Amino acid sequence: MTGIIGVGYGSSVYAGYTGYSNENVQANKPVVNPGESTVVTPGRKSSPAECETCKNRKYQDGSDEMVSFKSAAHISPEASASRVRAHEQEHVSNAYKKAAQGNGKVLAANVTLKTAICPECGRSYTAGGTTTTKISYSDESNPYQQNKKSADAAAFIGKNLDLAV
Repeated sequence: MTGIIGVGYGSSVYAGYTGYSNENVQANKPVVNPGESTVVTPGRKSSPAECETCKNRKYQDGSDEMVSFKSAAHISPEASASRVRAHEQEHVSNAYKKAAQGNGKVLAANVTLKTAICPECGRSYTAGGTTTTKISYSDESNPYQQNKKSADAAAFIGKNLDLAV
């Protein structure tokens, strides 16, 4: 299994979160995410424009393949879905290349994206993804494979009938 996960400050999907009232929010917090809403949702610590968690969230790949995000990098919550999806597609492409090089066949390639809600501002984002691939390699030198081919051939002899009228 390969994939990418969100790391860093507040990246835990199921963080123990207690509500905050608007009285705890500082009146003149700096805007760290320009262009975002400055409205603090009830039960949240800050608005999306002032959210330090979203600003500091980084993504890093944990696989041993040569793909993007080998070093931690920031992705905005709006772009996280497409960037993580593209990253996971790199793993799928690598599986097809690996199968082609070793005379194999990709039997399955599954991509799972995980979403989460920021505990500080309540914005949803793609928290990471996982790619699982299954490749089958045919080994002609294996005596069991040769026996299976000859047994299959014996079973299929005479199964096809061509009649010309």
